[in-house]
Amino acid sequence: MILDYKNIVRNKRPKTFSYTENRGTLQGYYKFMKLAVMQPYFLPYIGYFQLINAVDIFLLYDDVNYIMRGWINRNRILLNNEAYLFSIPIEKPSQNKLINETRILFNEKDRINLLKTIQLAYKKAPMFDEIYPMIEDIIKFNDTDLTRFIQNSIIKISNYADIKTKIIRSSGIEKNNSLTGEEKILEICKQLYANIYINSYGGYNLYSTENFDRAGINLKFIKPKLEDIVYKQYNQNFIENLSILDILMFCKKDKIKKFLEAYDLVSKRSDFIGKFAET
Repeated sequence: MILDYKNIVRNKRPKTFSYTENRGTLQGYYKFMKLAVMQPYFLPYIGYFQLINAVDIFLLYDDVNYIMRGWINRNRILLNNEAYLFSIPIEKPSQNKLINETRILFNEKDRINLLKTIQLAYKKAPMFDEIYPMIEDIIKFNDTDLTRFIQNSIIKISNYADIKTKIIRSSGIEKNNSLTGEEKILEICKQLYANIYINSYGGYNLYSTENFDRAGINLKFIKPKLEDIVYKQYNQNFIENLSILDILMFCKKDKIKKFLEAYDLVSKRSDFIGKFAET
């Protein structure tokens, strides 16, 4: 089913500052609509949710190739005071398949074993009783479609953290799928009427500011302030960049909300749109 994404954009409220430039199909005044695009990751680290929280629409990039041994279906939690890698089993994983063609092979036994591992890891954590039922619902979600399985988890955690961003799939967007790389991102921005594109800082050297400028899009990068994302785990040796599950288990919601704002927006140049975007 093709999502009515244009209706989502039209129905978003304009910002309070005024800058009037008719955009035709937007039916009204120029709006600073922020977009991010990332492959779907299962229970990713806090920086992923910072990116979601920083934009109006977050696009799960699921019509690109699946990445073997990446972070799509695996992450790390704290077990016995060490980082422990867990994963969701995939049916015939292949980098020749698109993510939206990939299915999970997550039988009941595998789900129970993962839940037992999480219990063992976090049963003494201060937020375990509040968070575990949500995690149990996420892991027991009955869908073999990898993207839908991950999308469900991201939406549930975002709702818990009071993140209001629209989370949709790139495979539901009408676009020119023969494009790749930067050209495909620019096409997605065009289709969603985005005029601010925020990328993870790891992609700083992948995109050309000049190309985005020519398309009328302000390119920015989100850089987590890792020094500000520190919290008490079980002992004095803090292990950073674990799954969001670790933060959920050890931190109250108000602290999580502060962590979601602990980042800098970086651009390769500065303009008035960027200044408005950061206010």
